[in-house]
Amino acid sequence: MIVATFAMAAGSAFTWHTHGDHQLAWAPRGVLTVVTEASTWVLPPTRALWIPAGLRHETRADGPATMQTLYIKPDLCRISWPDPTPIAARPLLAGLIGYLDRERLDPARRERAEAVLTDLLEPVARTTIEVRMPGDERAREVAQALAGNPADRRTLGQWGRAVGASERTLARAFQAGTGIPFGRWRLLLRLQAALPALASGQPVGNVARHVGYESTSAFVAAFRQETGPTPAAYFHDPDEPPAASP
Repeated sequence: MIVATFAMAAGSAFTWHTHGDHQLAWAPRGVLTVVTEASTWVLPPTRALWIPAGLRHETRADGPATMQTLYIKPDLCRISWPDPTPIAARPLLAGLIGYLDRERLDPARRERAEAVLTDLLEPVARTTIEVRMPGDERAREVAQALAGNPADRRTLGQWGRAVGASERTLARAFQAGTGIPFGRWRLLLRLQAALPALASGQPVGNVARHVGYESTSAFVAAFRQETGPTPAAYFHDPDEPPAASP
């Protein structure tokens, strides 16, 4: 196993690429977003992501972050999950990643640490929020504008006048290109846009307003209906005991 550490400035990214090795991506500081052609994962320090070898992906940081990546040769690893898999980054796992980052670690100790680390890779069951982009040029223009400002409340008819298409044409383009109606697509976009801010610990009410919800309760209800847990609980490990009150 090889550990690489990267300091990432706000807005920086490792654009679309693949690795010959399996990868475990983790941020001991800040929040990472990993994007594949199918889904997006937001990773606060409590989460890591298993990325199988050969999968095309992009890793970015909306704010300052430190990424520690563990590269694992497929032929030396008993784990062969075919899909990206969120992992609970508990303190012992985090400590072992730092331990394996030592330059002068003798082979016997490294082998033992690698075996323990592999045992600690436990998937976390969390619903990801997938947002597909439509292929139609005018619908994609609308989608990209909303991705840049999810709080924009313009109706599909108003967007149609902005991009030179009828409301019906845009509605059909979103349905055909994303598999869901425009209204549901925009809801998922807003929830996905909220994840990095939630992961960084911003208040739920502030996040709700930032992505276009007039009330916190409406945002929480939509979030729970889509993912199960509340926004405040989404990134918490259900197996960890709650923090003691001071």
